[in-house]
Amino acid sequence: MSNTETSPTRPRIGFAGMGTMGAYMALNLARAGFPVTIWNRTPGKGADALEAGAVWINSPRELAAASDIVVTCLTDSPQVEEVLFGPDGLAEGFTAGNLLIDCSTISPTKSVEFAQRLASLDVGAVDAPVSGGSEGARLATLSIMVGGDDVDVARAMPVLSAMGKSITHLGPVGAGQWAKAVNQVILAGTYLGVAEGVTLALKAGLDAEKVISALIGGAADSWVLKNRAGRMIDNDYPLGFKLELHRKDLGIGLGLADEVGADLPVATLAADFEDTLLADGHGGDDNAALARMIRRRSGLDG
Repeated sequence: MSNTETSPTRPRIGFAGMGTMGAYMALNLARAGFPVTIWNRTPGKGADALEAGAVWINSPRELAAASDIVVTCLTDSPQVEEVLFGPDGLAEGFTAGNLLIDCSTISPTKSVEFAQRLASLDVGAVDAPVSGGSEGARLATLSIMVGGDDVDVARAMPVLSAMGKSITHLGPVGAGQWAKAVNQVILAGTYLGVAEGVTLALKAGLDAEKVISALIGGAADSWVLKNRAGRMIDNDYPLGFKLELHRKDLGIGLGLADEVGADLPVATLAADFEDTLLADGHGGDDNAALARMIRRRSGLDG
């Protein structure tokens, strides 16, 4: 069987959210042989998934009715709640035994709340936020952080495996979102560290690209160094993951830090820098645009 043919034994997958990440994730599910239907608030997206055999559905309710498992990849908690429980939402189309896999990055508290509301319909729920940017979504190499009970996670695993490479079950519903908050906090510091190093190399008159090549594989190596240092050198930030979305995610992380009494000075600084960049109209840039602030403060054009 070719990788684009569907198997009658595979669950029917609905996918809501054809953004930068979701469109690739739905495409990879179709390529893996799942019967896939897709929906997006704005029509006209998901063309590659449709070409690979996915079918367009006109509402979340219809998407749920046509699916055994629904994957959501949406912007934030309010959007997830609206698609789930709003008029013509997924909850209106779910039947007992359906499963929700939410790959959005939202508040863990909201994940738990949504799962409890779905449980009253006998619908399972797994929170499975992802990391790896548009590259990881396109290549199906995402890191996926999973929260949910063992039975639901086991059922979700074949679907997650078609979209990601590193899949970790971290605990009950909400645990995936807690881990994603940790991920975004660490990324904030990594972006700032790489930006400072790139800026120092440029100010010193070094060949910054050669410096980065020398560092890759050493103690300073990271995904950001490999994949985003070049953008910081060029001061050009084509979209991979929007800065405005990372700021939203950092807000979740900083809120959770307040809840548990953790002091996160680096993440707080990154959030302040991102607020300035948002005010300057850079919210749609890739998150590597944090380097604009370091360049600006160092007398380079930012």
